[in-house]
Amino acid sequence: MKPILSLRGIVKEFPGVLANDHIDLDVYPGEVHALLGENGAGKSTLMNILYGLYGADAGHIFLEGREVIIDSPRQAIRLGIGMVHQHFMLIPALTVAENIILGMAGGIHLNLREAARKIRVAGDQYGLKVNPEARVATLSVGQQQRVEILKALYRGARILILDEPTAVLTPQETQELFIILKRLTAEGVTVIFISHKLNEVMAISRRVSVLRRGRLVKTVFTEVTSPEELARLMVGREVNLHLDKQSSRPGMPVLEVEDLHVQKEQNLPAVRGISFTVRAGEIFGLAGVDGNGQSELIKAITGLLPVSKGRIKVCGQEATNLPPRKLLDLGLAHIPEDRQRQGLVLDMNLKENLILEYFYQPPFTRHHFLQAKPMQELANRLIKAYDIRTPNSEVPAVNLSGGNQQKVILARVLYRQPKLLIAVHPTRGLDVGATEYIHRNLIAERDKGCAVLLVSTELDEILNLSDRIGIIYEGVLMDIVDTTNADITNIGLLMAGRKQKAEEAV
Repeated sequence: MKPILSLRGIVKEFPGVLANDHIDLDVYPGEVHALLGENGAGKSTLMNILYGLYGADAGHIFLEGREVIIDSPRQAIRLGIGMVHQHFMLIPALTVAENIILGMAGGIHLNLREAARKIRVAGDQYGLKVNPEARVATLSVGQQQRVEILKALYRGARILILDEPTAVLTPQETQELFIILKRLTAEGVTVIFISHKLNEVMAISRRVSVLRRGRLVKTVFTEVTSPEELARLMVGREVNLHLDKQSSRPGMPVLEVEDLHVQKEQNLPAVRGISFTVRAGEIFGLAGVDGNGQSELIKAITGLLPVSKGRIKVCGQEATNLPPRKLLDLGLAHIPEDRQRQGLVLDMNLKENLILEYFYQPPFTRHHFLQAKPMQELANRLIKAYDIRTPNSEVPAVNLSGGNQQKVILARVLYRQPKLLIAVHPTRGLDVGATEYIHRNLIAERDKGCAVLLVSTELDEILNLSDRIGIIYEGVLMDIVDTTNADITNIGLLMAGRKQKAEEAV
């Protein structure tokens, strides 16, 4: 079989960074070809070149043996290449059909009814059923991803690039996506699957190409490799995929939540009567499918949403409805769920982002003016201590990889030596090396006596890191279990809201 796609000698350089260093890659028809690597390894850059978003500084692209020039996404689409980005490119106010045909030829003569009919046919063919008349704003994240895939297929994509497609999906939505991908490849579509999740790569791909620091390290058949080998190829060293930690020694309560009620938009209940305690020297994990009140609970604890009923205490002091700055002064630190929207100011440089939580305090401010020297000294210290990979501290946060953006937030919040650390999806979208790094730091904080509240939809992460686990469903805390005798089946039932059956299973 001949490759449907060949890349030869692809080079792409940004100021101070060689993102792609003479990469050769072959992709064969009808396969799921995984592109694996650490954050910043060059995976997305390479695919952005293939999709025409970037121009290569050197190299050649061949489709079915013929050299092609791809200078724009429009040209890539004409050649049968589609791409679904990690952050969806949809307009929420428009319908599914309007999003799919947006930008296509036809002008005022576009026939929405005919487009909707074709979308339904394509949805049935590929197992991507979605209502063409539904507004995108009303769809779940998984359904929005289906719209993105349908948009590419509707425009004739034979090669489909998926950039970190499971980063925002629940485990159930991830399994649904894999079923769809198998159906797509059976229909002759070729899929390039960009990821850093080893278990997913092992489950869905035929071959894996591993990139490290801009270079292609190796391409292997999935059936003859292992997660341990792939991790080593990604990071360049042995990676401990099984977390080692000592037993916790919990102390006094640091966070106390009592009968908490929080409302979301339109006065709908989001959190309903939740009570729990997080003690010094322990990690309390909050498990649940995304969208079951976790976000509103954390926003209430961190002062970003009002509490309608109940109490919050931090270090023994009343903290209900305190503003965020007052909570910081009590010793609370917060790694938010969305590092780009809530954790960083992307247009600010690294040095500025590192002092966001204490810019108003000496030595960073004097007579209401920022002091350049202390800012630079702190930036240099934290960049080195947390291995933030950047040419210098003047680089805007938007130019950092996801893993390095998360390290900036981690460095900033831990610099305060917090008494309570709230970490929400701290490794979402991160590669195995960055995930290992974040996990080590969370355990180190616990061992120093910090109380850690961990929120994650990754059940493996919750089980590996937590000392106790609370399970949330539709804003209710279903149960609290000790990790040492946790029953995964029981936890799964509780996550689905099946408390009675969960109790019978014990």
